Amino acid sequence: MKNLHVFPAKAAKIIVFGFLLIQFFTLEINSQTKDAKKSLPVKAETAAALPKVTQVDASGLKNILKTNGKPLLVNFWATWCDPCREEFPDLVKIDADYGETLDFITVSLDDVEELNSGVPKFLAEMKAEMPAYLLSTQEEDTVISSVSKDWQGGLPFTILYDAEGKTAYSRMGKVKIDVLRAEINKLLPAAVK
Repeated sequence: MKNLHVFPAKAAKIIVFGFLLIQFFTLEINSQTKDAKKSLPVKAETAAALPKVTQVDASGLKNILKTNGKPLLVNFWATWCDPCREEFPDLVKIDADYGETLDFITVSLDDVEELNSGVPKFLAEMKAEMPAYLLSTQEEDTVISSVSKDWQGGLPFTILYDAEGKTAYSRMGKVKIDVLRAEINKLLPAAVK
């Protein structure tokens, strides 16, 4: 009779051990699944939060440089350009201050590989809301000369067009923010300034 009691005790221990082992693996699998699910929405939210940057070629650039009945400010820049990065907060402020009275776009000259990474990340850090483009062309000299006879390709380059599309102001190098504001104000009706 002693042997009959020993067997159920060993069996019970084995069953309990097996149950605990199953619980452990179930918890581990659930933990890994939850971690995986947590990481997916974060990545999706991060990607959704980044500004959209549209790739354009030479003909696409011509189209975006057309005025739409109001002045157009265009800033050519790149993430690798220190002066570009330094002036960008002032340009974001210009965009916020002039709102609907001025169209403002930025054109990055970064490598195409930065279209969905470095460029939108920088724009997000700057809280930039103006439309953003990345120029990809083999015809750099042609594009530069078509934008302005005063541009030799140096960055940053900022150009202001009046409502009819004529160049009102341009600057190669960092803009002087007070000068840029004065030039914009010349193009706006007195009630808007």
